[in-house]
Amino acid sequence: MTFFLVASIVKILVVFTVIMVGVALLTLAERRICAWIQDRLGPNRVGPEGLLQPAADGLKNLLKEETLPGQADRLLFVLAPALAFVPALLAIAVVPFGAPLPTPWGDVPLVVADLPVGFLYILAIGSLGVYGVVLAGWSSNNKYALLGGLRSSAQMISYEIALGMSTVAVLLLAGNVTLSDVVARQQQSLFTWNVFPLGLAYFIFTVAAFAETNRLPFDLPEAEAELIAGYHTEYSAMKFSMFYIAEYANMVTASALMATLFFGGWDIPFTHWDDAPPWTVAKTLATLGVFALKVCCFLFLYIWVRWTLPRFRYDQLMALGWKVMLPLALVYIALLATAIWVLHDRLGWTYDSRFALALCGLNVLLAIPLFFVLDRGHLIASSVAEGGA
Repeated sequence: MTFFLVASIVKILVVFTVIMVGVALLTLAERRICAWIQDRLGPNRVGPEGLLQPAADGLKNLLKEETLPGQADRLLFVLAPALAFVPALLAIAVVPFGAPLPTPWGDVPLVVADLPVGFLYILAIGSLGVYGVVLAGWSSNNKYALLGGLRSSAQMISYEIALGMSTVAVLLLAGNVTLSDVVARQQQSLFTWNVFPLGLAYFIFTVAAFAETNRLPFDLPEAEAELIAGYHTEYSAMKFSMFYIAEYANMVTASALMATLFFGGWDIPFTHWDDAPPWTVAKTLATLGVFALKVCCFLFLYIWVRWTLPRFRYDQLMALGWKVMLPLALVYIALLATAIWVLHDRLGWTYDSRFALALCGLNVLLAIPLFFVLDRGHLIASSVAEGGA
């Protein structure tokens, strides 16, 4: 009992440290990658190749003067950054990030808390982040900040529904909400990774995750051109930085979830060496490295999209969430459940590569008319806007 308590404490400290250091380095990575995309240098003065730039930025924020608006609600104004920051760290606790680590006292699962309600916990904790944003805008007693907080809450609530509905597809296929079991379900072959049988669910999840983390093209809560700096207009120094730390921590959590729910988690493709005991340190390190590589690929996708696509208008953003993403998720779940019933109960197929490829074909058939409608809708909306102008 003492061993597992100590192991849990060690895992908490290690994961917290890795996330915080990773977030700091992610800010540098974003600035260097955007510079590469725009054909410029980026940060390269502080430390070798600019590696100490995050430390310089952190020191600057620690030494800056803290401001507090005279008419602000002091308690909520100070509490709001923490309410945005803490859920971003709590959500990562149920994500398995490697094969169990063997020790003389037993195997230690590489997950902080292997809850039986894995991604339901993530959806519940992730939805709390909106309170920090709303309270930051309201407690500032600033109309611009309040408007930013209100439209941020509308955006996050709208896309949380689509995000949750997309994970229902994973539940239908896996039959379990424990993330460790979801990973184990995908280990039969490359084609049993959920991205193949649940391609549209992955598309919905990815779009909703971009909106949930307030990243371009969904960064309306921080639309400087319309609302100064959005919900955190009145914040400075470390309280201001905590909102951005929360944003990058949410990016890491969302990327880890994409890898876990749709890309096999820590599973190494094209081999079954890592799938079953006996567990070894080599297996642990290899699976941990593969999982980190998958997460880094999705983080690169986040950065790539930010510096490539323009921002939506707010009416486009809300229409996409309510008129496209939500109906699409509902129809998709109904069709997917029907297909699984036919394949499993009527035809007697067990879940394997053949089963997954059959569902992949269904996703392709649904995706063709979907993207055609989205493209036509974009052209119609553009022509209407031009006609109105």
